[in-house]
Amino acid sequence: MGHSDLDPAVHERRPWNAGQNVGPKRPLKLRDVWAIRFYLDEHRRLRDRALFDLAIDSKLRGCDLVKIKIGDIVSRGSIRSRATVIQQKTGKPVQFEIMTEARKSLTVWLDRRGWNSENFVFPSRTDYRGHLSTRQYARLIDEWVMTVGLDKREFGTHSLRRTKVSLIYKATGNLRAVQILLGHTNIENTVRYLGVDIDDALTLSERTEI
Repeated sequence: MGHSDLDPAVHERRPWNAGQNVGPKRPLKLRDVWAIRFYLDEHRRLRDRALFDLAIDSKLRGCDLVKIKIGDIVSRGSIRSRATVIQQKTGKPVQFEIMTEARKSLTVWLDRRGWNSENFVFPSRTDYRGHLSTRQYARLIDEWVMTVGLDKREFGTHSLRRTKVSLIYKATGNLRAVQILLGHTNIENTVRYLGVDIDDALTLSERTEI
């Protein structure tokens, strides 16, 4: 049923997003990354440790991350140092690095999972031939951040996508590199995604004396 904006009842209703953080999700800090890794190792969560590490390194959207197949990241029986996937949103390829921590955790996980190149790296719990759902991936992130004392309302799947590029941008100020790593077609999207503002620009400028 529709309501008129002039109806008193409309203005008395509680907004759907009251008390919720509906803005951009925060990236993790380096100490948070290691705290989550420690928790997952302590509880022997092999799949989750591999998923977390690959999410950080790949900088992929959740819909692309959960669909990665073993053949995408494995070559001649070992984890590649670089891999390429086609993004669902843009239909374009994006390349990413797989660093030492991720290669180690993925190797441990695949020793349990199996190395069949046609299988998904992270299978569904209900359909072993399918892949982990994006909804379950989001639930896992909620759990991970809460275990290290963070507010799950401030973090989400895009937090893991943003974590490494945020550190890269702070260290280098190179927006073009971040754009390539995220697979953005437009650099304005990268600016908005990182939340770059005038203070960031001035800070970068102040580092350069002429």
